[in-house]
Amino acid sequence: MSGDPVRYRNVLGHHRQVTYIGRQAEGNATLGRAFGGRPISHNTWIHRIVRIGVRPLVRTAVTPNQITALRLAVGVAAAAAFATGGSAWLNLGALLFFIGILLDRADGELARLSGRSSAWGHYFDLLSDHLANALALASIGFGLRDGDLGFWAILLGLAAGISVSAIFWLVTRAEKARGQRAAELPDFMGFDVDDATLIIPVAVVLDGAAPLIVIAGIAAPAFAIFMYRRLRASLADVRG
Repeated sequence: MSGDPVRYRNVLGHHRQVTYIGRQAEGNATLGRAFGGRPISHNTWIHRIVRIGVRPLVRTAVTPNQITALRLAVGVAAAAAFATGGSAWLNLGALLFFIGILLDRADGELARLSGRSSAWGHYFDLLSDHLANALALASIGFGLRDGDLGFWAILLGLAAGISVSAIFWLVTRAEKARGQRAAELPDFMGFDVDDATLIIPVAVVLDGAAPLIVIAGIAAPAFAIFMYRRLRASLADVRG
């Protein structure tokens, strides 16, 4: 094999891909035992819809990481619109945030369909997803500062955003100990936990941004505590 460097690189690349897939499988198996159900699905209703638009990109130069970067940029733009406040800007933020949700599913779909999954791509996807969600919630609170909630809107938005950031930290630590996707939750009737973010644009468009930020300011910290309790064993493995 030493006389055929091209073949060696191909074998090495195949070995790395098999190792990565093996770690994913290990993480999924661990999750199934921990939660008593099957891991989060990549065949939810949103995934199926997005897959239709992603298939033509499989044999192009477009990469999953490029879509992830676009998703992050759209998420930041949505947060900027939310923070500006006012009905028009909030609605624009809702539209951009919804597009970001679709892009978040698209990068993973393209990675799976094209066989270009990677550990870095998975981490980048997690980072962009949590960052976009944290910025959106904090920005909605800031955008509502002149409303009935006043300064409480900012505090609730920060509480929600910081909690989302804490969940990202918990997930990455758990995956370091138990493998890729070790912190994911089971899906239910074609929906997964991530689909709950659809509530954000829907609530904003229906003029429910204020109730949304109140609920998020309470529910997000509660969910962060729930995730911590669920992942304590994995966190102990990292410390050990």
